[in-house]
This record gives sequence, C-alpha cells and structure tokens, in this order.
Amino acid sequence: MAVDKNMNVLVVDDYQTMIRIIRNLLKQLGFNNVDEATDGGAAYSMLEKKKYGLVISDWNMEPVSGLELLKKVRSTQGNDNITKVPFIMVTAESKTENVIAAKQAGVNNYIVKPFNAETLKTKITSVIGEF
Repeated sequence: MAVDKNMNVLVVDDYQTMIRIIRNLLKQLGFNNVDEATDGGAAYSMLEKKKYGLVISDWNMEPVSGLELLKKVRSTQGNDNITKVPFIMVTAESKTENVIAAKQAGVNNYIVKPFNAETLKTKITSVIGEF
C-alpha cells in the first residue's frame, strides 16, 4: 500500500527552530500537512481532535516530555487513531537507556540529532513504508 503523503503529520518540539527544520525536511520529502505543538500536553490535545498518520516528537520538553506523551498515547483506551499512531522520537541523547525506555514505551523509531533528510526518510520509511 502506498504511503499517503497528504496524511497529517504532527511535529512536537519546544524549540521553534527545530520544528522549522523538521517541517522543511518533511516538505522536501513531500509531506505538506504538518501541524506543530510545543509540548506533549498540547500535542495530546491535538491528537484527540484530529487523525495523524505520524508523530515526530522531541524527547526533552517541559512540562510534558516526549516520553510522557508517548506513554500517554500508547495507553489511550478506545481510540486506535491515537494508540496506534506511528511515533518517532527525536533527541540529542543517544544513551542506551534512553533508547530502551523509548522502545519499552512503544516508540516506532528513534532519531538522534543532528540528522538530515535522508536519515529522516529512512526512519519514516521503516515506520510507515516506502514512499
């Protein structure tokens, strides 16, 4: 099944420059329906209101971190649009324990900053398929 590049993508980061970078990379890859949130709480509210085909979230944010958002998403009852949304975590931390914690919480993939369009494409492809 072909990937729908018109799907909604949610980028979550408390750093506006990083949101802009990811948005531009997604645009290069053909994804134009990109929404943004600046913390996990705001992102979860958006997930409740709209169907997303992919979430790309930073790990370190206040007051609700990317890991807390991921755990809440995966534990949501009765809404597969939220529970099963493909989730990629972005972080500057490459510590093994962080990767393990994210995997245990149900992350689909993990990107360590800095990264380029090719890395992002590879990670997205591994999560949602070829495009």
